Amino acid sequence: MKKKLPKLKSDKEAESFVARADLSDYDLSGMQTVRFEFSPKAARVNMRLPSGLLKAVKTTAAKRGIPYQRFIRQALEKAVSPRKVS
Repeated sequence: MKKKLPKLKSDKEAESFVARADLSDYDLSGMQTVRFEFSPKAARVNMRLPSGLLKAVKTTAAKRGIPYQRFIRQALEKAVSPRKVS
């Protein structure tokens, strides 16, 4: 049986753990891909939405643990990015 990952309280703790641990000993099945945003956001968009749609967007974003504006940006990026061929 694989070990559970420890709760790490800081980046420094995480770096130390990864440097010394054999990650193949741990259960990583619950891991999720995280996309870090490094590019600056210089352009602004102002749009009007039905209040029900905005509420649904905010609810979905909260369930995913991200700000709703980032959720909207990711949805737009997904809509315009080239599709991967399987």
